Amino acid sequence: MKMPKFIFVTGGVLSGIGKGVTTASIAKLLQFRGYNVDLVKIDPYLNVDPGTLNPVEHGEPFVTDELYEFCPAPSFTYRTAEVDQDFGTYERFVGRPIHPRNNITSGQIYLSVILQERLGKFLGSTVQIIPHITNEIKRRILEVADAQKLDVILIEVGGTAGDIEGAPFLEAIRQFRLEVPRQDTLLVHVTLVPYLPAVDEMKTKPTQHSVKELLSVGLQPDLIVARGKRQLTESARRKIALYSNIPKEAVISNPDLEEIYELPIRFYEQGLDAYILQRLEMVAGPPRAMEKWREIVQRFTKTKERIRIAMAGKYMRMGDTYISICEALRHAGAQEGAAVEIDMVDTEDIEQNPALLEGLKEYGGVLSTPGFGSRGTEGMIQTAWKCIEEDLPYLGICFGSQMLFTAFCRYSMGLKGANSTEIDPQTPHPVVDLLPEQRQITEKGATMRLGGHPIVVRPKTRLFEAYKKKNIRERFRHRYHLMPKYVEKATEKGLVLSATDKSGRIVNAIEVADKYWIVGVQCHPEFTSRPDAPNPLYLAFIRAALKRQQH
Repeated sequence: MKMPKFIFVTGGVLSGIGKGVTTASIAKLLQFRGYNVDLVKIDPYLNVDPGTLNPVEHGEPFVTDELYEFCPAPSFTYRTAEVDQDFGTYERFVGRPIHPRNNITSGQIYLSVILQERLGKFLGSTVQIIPHITNEIKRRILEVADAQKLDVILIEVGGTAGDIEGAPFLEAIRQFRLEVPRQDTLLVHVTLVPYLPAVDEMKTKPTQHSVKELLSVGLQPDLIVARGKRQLTESARRKIALYSNIPKEAVISNPDLEEIYELPIRFYEQGLDAYILQRLEMVAGPPRAMEKWREIVQRFTKTKERIRIAMAGKYMRMGDTYISICEALRHAGAQEGAAVEIDMVDTEDIEQNPALLEGLKEYGGVLSTPGFGSRGTEGMIQTAWKCIEEDLPYLGICFGSQMLFTAFCRYSMGLKGANSTEIDPQTPHPVVDLLPEQRQITEKGATMRLGGHPIVVRPKTRLFEAYKKKNIRERFRHRYHLMPKYVEKATEKGLVLSATDKSGRIVNAIEVADKYWIVGVQCHPEFTSRPDAPNPLYLAFIRAALKRQQH
């Protein structure tokens, strides 16, 4: 099988400058040129996957549709569908699911090598970073290439050049580039070019130092993407090219944009894809579907009205915690010609000051977020009940739907003290409890109900109105679920069971009858929303919120 081209993307100066969006935008441009692309994310942390990381520290763990099972040793199999949040960016740009094998972490690499050592695979050898760790990194990259017929694979390396955790990955890339023909690999380096108003000048020195850091480990960048608040000046472009040993046309500006989905267009206007194709000796016709993408971008930049949404939850100190939810709301708003303004409502504050609940009436709708643990949950329960009382459009996602059901059981059914056993193990009414298959599980890593699962939607429900079909598929990430016996009793008081799994054993969605639009789902529909194809449930929620706001 013909090997694909490999584009490596590294970062310099500092983290969080947009390597993920840059990588996704390059992939989109190559898609426009008719190439079949895939994306890989390397995360240097020692966690095997991000599933146990605090979302306030690391951002959301994205959930893929498929599960990845890898067997580093015959006696050990690890499975996961939890990957880095950049995979959400990738999927939203390229418009298709990406396999979880494409997320490579230091934890996975070291675990694999150490288990193989214990089984005697390296008998007689001293196991070292070079060649054993670097060989395993290269093997994982080639595993992606072997899994499907591809033209190009983009590999984003997390962190920044110079980080000690990332050193083995940069060394593996150095070796990889020596082992394949020069025209088959390309290195893109994303750096920060700050603007100093005091001297009205862009400073290229951080980029120069970052390139020197790469050169010190044997890596020469082929292309520089310069992040900054402003468009790169010609003098700054020339200086970066000179000190990076690359032609001026290989220095691409990536300024702050009103809309991130515009970035592929900005790159195209600077000739980024043309330079890549020339450097990799690839032949392609003119870009296809570019105009359609421009139209999609205009949906976001030329909205006719605004809609305010309150996002109620417990992880409010970092915007990336709910990035897929925020994007799904924006996708739906843009489709309806509305810019979505999202206000984060910390439910711990509501617990301290219940009067804050009155402020919810100022919004078009309320979205209750996913989460774990007891902190802030009473505020989430009170938020859900306030929406029921005031007939506010409400969408509960995963944990948010569990809190909606808890509120309904307490106040509509009179079950005093009703709760989830995750929050109160001694609750007299365990209306939310562990899935039966979760009861004997003690390990935390990748042991939840994960990935895509079929959902059976009941007719004449809000959910059916949204999806317009009986059988759908969405992604899940949970251990606890709504107890069917309590759901059955709740239907006598006005609750609607609107979706289950195929067996009918797992409750996947509930609604409140005789209310405007109050829905809770156990799944995470935000993970399948795209800028050109909003998720149907988020679209229905935004339409309900707009209708309420207009009246």
